[in-house]
Amino acid sequence: MHQLDVRLPMGLLFLTLGIILVVFGVISDPAIYAQHSLGQNVNLTWGALFALFGVTMLWLARRARPS
Repeated sequence: MHQLDVRLPMGLLFLTLGIILVVFGVISDPAIYAQHSLGQNVNLTWGALFALFGVTMLWLARRARPS
């Protein structure tokens, strides 16, 4: 019987959300960040962190798969 490793869907979820945030952070108007978040592009920063976490979970899920 095959069991689903929770790291696989979790990794896909965080990678997808991270990519969306990174793209939004890159294409959005920099003036928004100057007014609302002390000049920091939080979408780009958190998107990169989410994507990194997602890639890590996918890597762990792939590494744990029996050969």
